[in-house]
Amino acid sequence: MESVVESQSEQNEQMQVRIEKIAEIVKAGHHPYGDRYEKTHSLEEALELAVDTQGVRVCGRVVSLRYFGKLAFGHLYDVDAKLQFALQKNTLGEKFAEFRNLVDVGDFVGVEGTMITTKTGEKTIDVTGFTFLSKALRPLPEKFHGLTDPELRLRRRYLDLIMSKETRDRFRKRTRVIRVIRDFLDNNDFMEIDTPVLTNKASGALARPFVTHNNALDIDVFLRIAPETYLKRAIAGGFDRVYEFARSFRNEGVDASHLPDFTLLEYYCAYWNYVDNMNFTQKLLKHLLLQVHGSLELNFQGTAISFDGEWPRISFRDLILKDCGIDIDKFTDRDELMKEVDSKGIRFETDVNISKAGRGTLIDLLYKKVSRPALVNPVFITHHPIDLSPLARKSDENPGVVDRFQLVVNGWEVINAYSELVDPLDQAQRFSDQAQARAGGDTETMDVDNDFLQCMEYGMPPISGWGMGVDRIVALLTNAGTLRDVVLFPLLRTEK
Repeated sequence: MESVVESQSEQNEQMQVRIEKIAEIVKAGHHPYGDRYEKTHSLEEALELAVDTQGVRVCGRVVSLRYFGKLAFGHLYDVDAKLQFALQKNTLGEKFAEFRNLVDVGDFVGVEGTMITTKTGEKTIDVTGFTFLSKALRPLPEKFHGLTDPELRLRRRYLDLIMSKETRDRFRKRTRVIRVIRDFLDNNDFMEIDTPVLTNKASGALARPFVTHNNALDIDVFLRIAPETYLKRAIAGGFDRVYEFARSFRNEGVDASHLPDFTLLEYYCAYWNYVDNMNFTQKLLKHLLLQVHGSLELNFQGTAISFDGEWPRISFRDLILKDCGIDIDKFTDRDELMKEVDSKGIRFETDVNISKAGRGTLIDLLYKKVSRPALVNPVFITHHPIDLSPLARKSDENPGVVDRFQLVVNGWEVINAYSELVDPLDQAQRFSDQAQARAGGDTETMDVDNDFLQCMEYGMPPISGWGMGVDRIVALLTNAGTLRDVVLFPLLRTEK
């Protein structure tokens, strides 16, 4: 891992020099860590001011500083803009030397002056006075190289934001993505609600949970893996359309497309089925791309992805049959399916215990091995086997599959959606089947949730809903190679 400066000893030396300046700052009549500064404009606003505008007061972090005898230039930075300032000894008098002695790159200052344009055409504030605001004890990374170590950029995201416009733009776009989606849902009569993060049951998805302990109640609880069952409770209570941007947690593998904690958007709509949901999903995402990206064409890590036109719809069975020749409908027994997989020479790279995996888990692994990596443009995959979908409604035409779809883009499962299961007797049986699979050692199963089952027994309307990985959508729209690049402060091992 690279160092922020050339060596630890140099870093310590520079820090000591800066610490010693604190006494000089106080002696000069400044507070080294001021409490406020009244500005007239943001840096972005100041850049739009007319030349000769006087009495301009702006503030920010000093990110560059160059002295040329009785003249100096520097830049103030905030997350939205960077503004040049000019210091002239003829204007500032003794304050010129004071600024030079007290202010280092990285410090925060407020400056007052008149807007001018330099000979190079750069909008600049000609400083007539300054206020010291905050002393930085550590030097910033070297200007032209910044942070190049990928892990250091994640650990010290605050420095990455300072040094990289690309990073700042990425997180601005993330905020824009969430705002556009929220507005679209609100305009279509959805209501945003909150559901619990600490839950009694790890329900709502097939995933391994994080377990913790509540001292006050003296019970073990789970960090939610999805808000699904609580959002459905709200539907049962009478709200027709609900959604939540839910921080969710899964104690599973970490790679370019998976994180242990992530932002999951889920919505549910009464009286829709999964086909209604597919139609709405396509409208929502096309609207999102046009609003945020300005086009239905993306280039992600060198791969061209088109969201234009009608997105294909293909069944889970047909997709796997096309890609490896295995007809999963012919293998209702787990062992028979495993023999067929072995006969095709297919091997799974996974931490799942294959010998204890149920039929549903095997089918999911098969799909992820032979089909998902080849999917680039958006495609709706429909009619998943019932083994994979303990909360989805059975198909009326084929009870072995469910009315479900996944939207896959560039090999990423971006959206998972159902016609929801609202039959409490069917749900009770599926919970029982899941419990038997779990007892047999299949950890990729859902625990029985009797409280949710009781809610269903009071009656639920027809429902369709989905979950979308917000981080994955943001990664696609910002050309980020890993999900950690679109999360401001991702979980990392403790730095040694």
